[in-house]
Amino acid sequence: MKNQIFTADIEGYSSEGYGVCRSGGRAVFVPRALAGERWEVRIVKVSASAVYGRGERALRLSPARREPACPAFGRCGGCDLLHMDYAEELRFKLEKVNAALSRIGKQTLSCTEILGSERTEGYRNKAIFAVGEAAGAPAFGFFRERSHELIPVRRCLLQSELSGRAARALTAFMAAEGIPAYEEASGKGLVRHLFCRQAQSGPGAVACVVAAGGFGAKTAALTEALRSACPELTGIVLNVNKTRGNTVLAGDFYPLWGEPNIRDRLLGLSFEIAPQAFFQVNPPQAEKLYQRALDYAACGPGSLALDLYCGAGTISLCLARQAGQVIGAEIVPQAIENARKNARANGIENAEFLCADAGQAARALADRGLRPEALVVDPPRRGMDQAAVDACAAMAPERLVYVSCDPATLARDILRFNAHGYALRAVTAVDMFPRTAHVECAALLSKHGGMQQPG
Repeated sequence: MKNQIFTADIEGYSSEGYGVCRSGGRAVFVPRALAGERWEVRIVKVSASAVYGRGERALRLSPARREPACPAFGRCGGCDLLHMDYAEELRFKLEKVNAALSRIGKQTLSCTEILGSERTEGYRNKAIFAVGEAAGAPAFGFFRERSHELIPVRRCLLQSELSGRAARALTAFMAAEGIPAYEEASGKGLVRHLFCRQAQSGPGAVACVVAAGGFGAKTAALTEALRSACPELTGIVLNVNKTRGNTVLAGDFYPLWGEPNIRDRLLGLSFEIAPQAFFQVNPPQAEKLYQRALDYAACGPGSLALDLYCGAGTISLCLARQAGQVIGAEIVPQAIENARKNARANGIENAEFLCADAGQAARALADRGLRPEALVVDPPRRGMDQAAVDACAAMAPERLVYVSCDPATLARDILRFNAHGYALRAVTAVDMFPRTAHVECAALLSKHGGMQQPG
């Protein structure tokens, strides 16, 4: 079957945004083919689980097709969807959510609403550029998909202009001073990444240089180079990361100049954000996602709400403005400390934070005799484990709100909650990451009645 060429109509999309057609009764995944198109397709890979093809010649193109505006598209592993217009992207993402709900979650209720982003370029408040060598000189960019091969870029359409300027200043400084990039295979060299975060509600902007060691006598020259190229910066930080893995931020953080943290706002609340702290990369879309989660939670003045996987307390503090009491739980100690600081900074006194994983927190709170009206979970991409699902359901909340960054694990976990008598009542998709295949959701589950799907 490999190298076979056949003519096929593209019927839809895979969860990664590949076009899907059929040959010999099997689905064939064709990168950068759009639904409704007709292609001559060459089979390039066949395995027990999947068949991949390559579009050799277009016989009919979709009106939704666009010429990608980035020369690195298809190589750098960042954007997935620059070849389609934004309306088609939203259609694909809604289809992705509903495919997961029906096929994995066995749900009959579908998602009918996706909240699109006003900005599809330059929307990210956080950029992470890998630093390496290209053509014998320091370069920055992204790793090719499923590899650690650096694809150099001059700028990225999704990142802020400031972050690209900072990366260019760093690599120019390295070239001028003879400072080598880090080599993962050998563990030699110095500079690994540049991390840049910029507030969207104020002037804060921090550049964090990730390196295997310090810059010694050249430290002052490094800060001067970055400040000169990027006068908007309010802080420069060195992260000494000596690990041999691919974790970007690890080890110790040393402020080199200015303030290491920035402050940003979300739904009217102020948050202090350290370089290593989690904060949503697209705040306007995060506000839409969190507002829908708050609507689903429907907390009243005397109610108790729990927020598991609470991170730095973003959802918890938003809930606290409408609930009587909120308890947040998170396994990362630094995040819990950030949550407590953020509560104090916003004058919120009815929020309590525990350092524990979701299952442990739910069991501990149940032992205290607490029964929440609303329980909110916002787990990482891998979703919840069975023990956490069981512990949450055992608390018998009236409303369970699940905020998800992966429709597949959301659907799997909804099915697990179904076994405890919870039914899916409503779900909304939110496009947090335009031009990529990722999509976020907020879902409402309850045991009886409740809100119906909006729209």
